[in-house]
Amino acid sequence: MSKLQAARGTRDLYGQDKLKMKKVVEVGSCVVERYGFEEIETPVFEFTEVFARNIGETTDIVSKEMYSFEKSGDNLTLRPEGTAGVVRAFVSNGMQRQLPLKFYYHGPMFRYERPQKGRYRQLTQFGVELLGVESPQVDVEVIAMAYNFLEELGLAGKVVVEINSLGDAESRDIYREKLVTYLKGHYENLSEDSKNRLEKNPLRVLDSKEDCDKEIVANAPLYSESLNEASKAFFADVIKGLDNLGIKYRVNDRLVRGLDYYNHTVFELVTDKLGAQGTVLAGGRYNGLVAQMGGGDVAGIGWAGGVDRLALLLDDDIEVARPVALIPTGDDVYDKAMEIAYNLRKAGLKIEYSYSGNFKKRFEKANKVNASKAVIIGADELVKGEVVVKDLDSGEQKNVSLEKLIEELS
Repeated sequence: MSKLQAARGTRDLYGQDKLKMKKVVEVGSCVVERYGFEEIETPVFEFTEVFARNIGETTDIVSKEMYSFEKSGDNLTLRPEGTAGVVRAFVSNGMQRQLPLKFYYHGPMFRYERPQKGRYRQLTQFGVELLGVESPQVDVEVIAMAYNFLEELGLAGKVVVEINSLGDAESRDIYREKLVTYLKGHYENLSEDSKNRLEKNPLRVLDSKEDCDKEIVANAPLYSESLNEASKAFFADVIKGLDNLGIKYRVNDRLVRGLDYYNHTVFELVTDKLGAQGTVLAGGRYNGLVAQMGGGDVAGIGWAGGVDRLALLLDDDIEVARPVALIPTGDDVYDKAMEIAYNLRKAGLKIEYSYSGNFKKRFEKANKVNASKAVIIGADELVKGEVVVKDLDSGEQKNVSLEKLIEELS
């Protein structure tokens, strides 16, 4: 029988890897809750149309990366990203009268792509969505919140905010026409995927990872040249807001993001610490998505960060609370030792209890788990209502009454 292993692009999480990812989620939750966001949890799988129709059928996610299956006549897909599911929940639950709404989420997403450093086929995302406000001030606040999140993880010096504007629908149409004209002049040199995208959604060509497409795109018209006055004013207000908060950024005229529902502000927080694939958090405004999903004319903006990638940027190991080891000296005190362990745990203490082994082996186990103290439970001491507490760093020990044991260990 061959050795069982995790499927390619997945992994078992434990030890420091799991602790670092847990820290990313805990810090993120703490930060966004200060901004008034509340947690939402959507299903891990949805009807395929939630993603295929709303993310865009010509995007890499929909055309190449989704895990889809049929069950009882339903076409279902494991969620590849969080925004479409949150907006579906907003529409399904009739939340239109509760606007504005601020949600955050975290959990597994699934994309079939080539595994690489920090990028897996089952990945974990932490994200936020803000629905119901069109003001550029919200864009500033959402970007500031993302930067604040990474700051509190100790990553501010390792990431840069890149930002661009895709403008409104009018600006998009103007740019689309310019881009199509340019790309048709290079049609023969485009990849087959980009030739198909040119007919269905030419903006996706800008996201191509093929070298032949990258060379052509390098000289394509800039999006900023097609923005109308309203879109320029909106973006200027966002930039001004970031300046006022002292958040450093750089305008990237080639930044378009990979999903069809974005407009106006798009942004990425990128690093050079993880090789070529340097985006660790990204997002933007999606004013037309809610209407597209049947929820009315509701503005939206959000971002999502890759928890796996952010965890890789954390330098230091996560410290865990040291346990207290309970060491019974013989079979005759096991029942009492279990009772003491139960009461100490109820009091909030982290207790390591050895179920077998002689006295020496139990002490070895206590050192192995880096216990701070050992509580030695012997028959003679129990007769007097006492136990022995030994400090495993200094070696000092003393008798402590059972009544004062919690106070002593705390």
